[in-house]
Amino acid sequence: MMTPAQILRECHTIAVVGLSPKHSRPSYGVSEYMKDAGYRIIPVNPAHTEILGETCYATLDDVPEAVEIVNIFRQSEFVPEVVEAAIRKGAKVIWMQEGVVHEDAAVRARSAGMAVVMDRCILKEHHKI
Repeated sequence: MMTPAQILRECHTIAVVGLSPKHSRPSYGVSEYMKDAGYRIIPVNPAHTEILGETCYATLDDVPEAVEIVNIFRQSEFVPEVVEAAIRKGAKVIWMQEGVVHEDAAVRARSAGMAVVMDRCILKEHHKI
């Protein structure tokens, strides 16, 4: 099992599901930080076409490029559908932000060969490496 630090050292493309264009939202600040740190950020939000200067996709299935980390900024009840899309996409990691927990979806992701980080902030974990 990869640790959060290993994930952040080895994976550099992050699809952010639920990324908000509002500067006051945690998803925006965290994603802006990760982009500034050199990660490729791919926004996923059906209500927008561009966030952080990047093309925004309605769903994970719409993203035309490979994704390594799927960072979830959605309520926990939406996690299973995101995990299924991440499996279809061939992502390596499901990362559920602080407050996002879904044990069954985590089991499903792990059974598909993915690493899972749950209820942890990717920015805070990046500060540790």
